[in-house]
Amino acid sequence: MLVKIRKKIRSWIECEDGMAAVESALVFPVLLTLLAGTFDMGRGILSNQKAIRASQVTADLVTRARAVTMADIDEAVEAGEQALKPFPTDSFGVEIISIRFDHDANPEIVWSELRGDISPDTEVLTKVASLAAPDEGVVVVNVEYDFQPVFAGFVVNEISMRETAFARGRKSAVVSLE
Repeated sequence: MLVKIRKKIRSWIECEDGMAAVESALVFPVLLTLLAGTFDMGRGILSNQKAIRASQVTADLVTRARAVTMADIDEAVEAGEQALKPFPTDSFGVEIISIRFDHDANPEIVWSELRGDISPDTEVLTKVASLAAPDEGVVVVNVEYDFQPVFAGFVVNEISMRETAFARGRKSAVVSLE
């Protein structure tokens, strides 16, 4: 009887039927997690590059003229939104700030405009201190974007991005608002 039990145990240990199924069951969830994470992180990096591009495009369009109108700002913001495509722009926000430096290179805000879902930059004057030149100016464009991953919360949660572009006026030292 003991011999029969030993033979059964030995045959059960030596049996390799279903081994591939067990290995697959152990490895498959890990592979799916890696795939989902790689997919979402890749899209997150791409959306960050597009947010950078959106800030640069908006700054470039605003600094092309000596003075801009609200229609010019609308077009620049729309171009920034288009730079984010194919990502949704529900959480896209833009802040455009024109700054003038006086003859002592002290900065002052000439005008600013907020569009969409963005919080104002309260430290902008300290950020532009290194760009200060007497009787010059600079335009600062801040873009905020919240990236929503496809597999939200599974591997990566929402990624909040804030990108800043600095540009000088092409035709004048300071870009004014009409």
